[in-house]
Amino acid sequence: MSVRSLCLAILSFGDATGYEIRKESTEGRFSYFDDASFGSIYPALARLESDGLVTVREEPQAGKPARKVYSITEAGRTEFINSLCEPQAADTFKSPFLLIALNAAQLPPEVIRRALERRKAQVHEELRLLTECENEECRHPGSDWTRNYGIACMNVTLAYLEEHGEALIKIAEDSAEQLAAAE
Repeated sequence: MSVRSLCLAILSFGDATGYEIRKESTEGRFSYFDDASFGSIYPALARLESDGLVTVREEPQAGKPARKVYSITEAGRTEFINSLCEPQAADTFKSPFLLIALNAAQLPPEVIRRALERRKAQVHEELRLLTECENEECRHPGSDWTRNYGIACMNVTLAYLEEHGEALIKIAEDSAEQLAAAE
């Protein structure tokens, strides 16, 4: 998904500032779909405005510069829907934890234990966020299905970590024992 499409997706749920779009794409309900930096959001919004796909209005703020609030136009909705009808790219998954797991044989067992515990804590936090998101802000056709998919993925991840975490620690322990025996 392009930053352009991500901005249109967020704006299809309601008006937002560039800051709010960034927050939704990094911490909010759109953080599961793609990443967008401030450096990519504002140029995308400027292009969307010049293409007539969004409008912008300035809202005054006491003691601060006026904030720009973006709204999607009908042409923007049409482009967004058309972008969703095209074949999607493969899902991407990046995990610093998996880099640690890949190198378990080169790391001390306590590093692996800590990494496993951190990853489990992160998954528990994701589950908490997904299960708490049942207020009106999260209600939209497809929201329940999408949230339940995320919950299922996190539950499978947690179950795998619980069931197979010791095997990863064992890789590090065996490697440490071999290294100690060689010395």
